[in-house]
Amino acid sequence: MPGPFMVLPDVEANYMMRFFIVRSDVDGKVTSVATDYVASVDEAEALQYAEEALSRKAERGYINEYRYGKKTAGGTTVTVFMNASRELQYMKTLQILTLAVSGASLLLVFLLVVLLSGKMILPIADNIERQKQFITDASHELKTPLTSISTSLDVLELENGEDEWTGNIRKQTGRMAKLVSELVTLSRLDEENPLPHKESFSLSNAAWEIVEVYRTQAKGRGKEFSADIEEDVSLVGDKAAIQQMLSVLLDNAVRYSDEGGEIRFSVQKKKNRVQIEVFNTCDYETPPDIRRLFDRFYRPDGSRSTETGGTGVGLAIAKAVAETHGGRISASCPSGKTMTMTVIL
Repeated sequence: MPGPFMVLPDVEANYMMRFFIVRSDVDGKVTSVATDYVASVDEAEALQYAEEALSRKAERGYINEYRYGKKTAGGTTVTVFMNASRELQYMKTLQILTLAVSGASLLLVFLLVVLLSGKMILPIADNIERQKQFITDASHELKTPLTSISTSLDVLELENGEDEWTGNIRKQTGRMAKLVSELVTLSRLDEENPLPHKESFSLSNAAWEIVEVYRTQAKGRGKEFSADIEEDVSLVGDKAAIQQMLSVLLDNAVRYSDEGGEIRFSVQKKKNRVQIEVFNTCDYETPPDIRRLFDRFYRPDGSRSTETGGTGVGLAIAKAVAETHGGRISASCPSGKTMTMTVIL
């Protein structure tokens, strides 16, 4: 005859279950222990398991390799402990297999990305390279007709004198020539090694050379200009490119600051970095989109930019120069009344 716990339909399955039962009263005192269906746990160990299970608030849980469950009825608490070592081992094995398969899958995906990404990106890279080449070729091709127009204009003015029309042609030809030059510069800065001849130079002296030019321009437009350049600040890079970046930032400040406004320029060394800051007052009805300020051909105020001769490319050049020197450039114009350009190198 089967014992009292031989209740599973599959008779053999009853012999695969290993469990023991502990009963206790409302005070937590153990009243009986049944270890008939487990060989690895004696009565003393069963009492230890029961004591730990009764001390926990949870009605179900794990103690070592045993899964327990508590049930209270009629003042008696019955705690059943079932050996779950096989199930836990299955779960552990399944976890290891899952991690192994996941790792192998990730490795396979990584290898596929490495092997195929080059082929996938190649058309995009080729397209970008074609665009760069187009800009460079178009810029060089435009120089010839611009030179021809300028020369013809000189002849016309010699024969007929200057007038409103020739003046306008000269102005627009100058803007076009400047734009072509800036596009060539941008194209060069987009190359893999745009500045091959970097060397150590005095950033302080290079900055003063540029400041003197724009101090005069600011004064001529009735604007207040001040400079604070720390002495003996040196930098490893392309001096001409850095001076071009400073020219762009100061030119931008002089052009777009409000009438009678203030312009402040500073170069400071902070630990192992150099901070360049250009501040100017302004009067934008709507603050410009700072996120797009360094995009090519973006203009915060199109009409004013046209009047002041801007091409919308200068700040893109400044950003490219900063990045090719391992730095970054940012702008702040919270209220539309002040603009601050900051370069960290």
